[in-house]
Amino acid sequence: MESLTVEKTHRFGTLAVHAGQAPDPSTGAIMTPIYQTSTYVQAAPGQHQGHEYARVTNPTRTALEENLAALEGAACGIAFASGMAATDALVKALRPGDHIVASNDLYGGTYRLFRQIYGPFGITSSFVDLNDTDAVERVLRPETKLLWIETPTNPLIHVLDIRRLCELAHTRGVAVAVDNTFATPYLQQPLALGADLVVHSTTKYLGGHSDVIGGAVCTNRADWEEKLRFQIKSSGAVPGPMDCFLTLRGIKTLHLRMERHCANARRLADFLEDHPGVGHVNYPGLPEDPGHALARQQMRDFGGMISFTLADDTMEKALQVLSGTRVFSLAESLGGVESLIVHPATMTHASIPREERLTAGLSDTLIRLSVGIEDVDDLIEDLDQALARV
Repeated sequence: MESLTVEKTHRFGTLAVHAGQAPDPSTGAIMTPIYQTSTYVQAAPGQHQGHEYARVTNPTRTALEENLAALEGAACGIAFASGMAATDALVKALRPGDHIVASNDLYGGTYRLFRQIYGPFGITSSFVDLNDTDAVERVLRPETKLLWIETPTNPLIHVLDIRRLCELAHTRGVAVAVDNTFATPYLQQPLALGADLVVHSTTKYLGGHSDVIGGAVCTNRADWEEKLRFQIKSSGAVPGPMDCFLTLRGIKTLHLRMERHCANARRLADFLEDHPGVGHVNYPGLPEDPGHALARQQMRDFGGMISFTLADDTMEKALQVLSGTRVFSLAESLGGVESLIVHPATMTHASIPREERLTAGLSDTLIRLSVGIEDVDDLIEDLDQALARV
């Protein structure tokens, strides 16, 4: 299937709808077909039409990969079965004795993969405040091969300086990967800021409807593309064609949804900041937030993720709020059209030892919101009634 020709001058919304896709040549179908096949017929050994076996390539997956690459300004995109499968493929390119530096405020599943899965194989990791350049320089070693950045971070919503961190890492010969899941390519394009690799859980905002699991890596580096496609061929952590189709469908409205996510989050952050029952709000859209100025430079908008603590900062009160919402659903994940409320300490970040969580500022009572696209006044009223219980 020949891809639609898209020019560099095409803007994000046009790329989101069209990049990597063209009407099906056999039927004229405007939507990318779901190529539900495991293998492809060859005219003779080695004579095929670009696809041999579906673990290696699939036309629906290729359309998704080209679409993601266009959105991130990348030479290539590689789709995986989940965000963690994408992260796993990156780490598999390392070798025993290699070292990873990552933020001390990051997704618990990433921490678990680095420490509990690859630590026993001799790939070590250090977790530091990546806003502290001196701390980063202290942990970089000759054997450091990868700097892992989340920005905004999960769950404290800190904004990290991608350009500065890339410059620092590259002077040491260290590759930089940015988990861009929270921001999406609509709000932030890390490759343009110097990153070598961009990682996504496409489960989240890219899919956008809480109905598919997927992941992706985008890069301009041919050596990393070769490593990652080798992982796909050899390890097989591939998304199915239906997963790719659903993700493509979600991406077509990414720019529209992100505008609503951001607008709703700004209103909710203002509400929470002024509420007497709230202690502290983490959201870079607030002018007094430490990451506000950097976010204005690095991002198109401030995102749809918020975290906060209560004025009466006790576990009992936090649990009352978490169980007291009616529109916000208590559930893991994020980035769907519906609003979710999460308790990171016992849910998304439970794999991080408590002492390390507390050192990073992730308290037992922190509450995280994934702000959906519902009517914002209903969301405000819902949080207001839940906070009134405490």
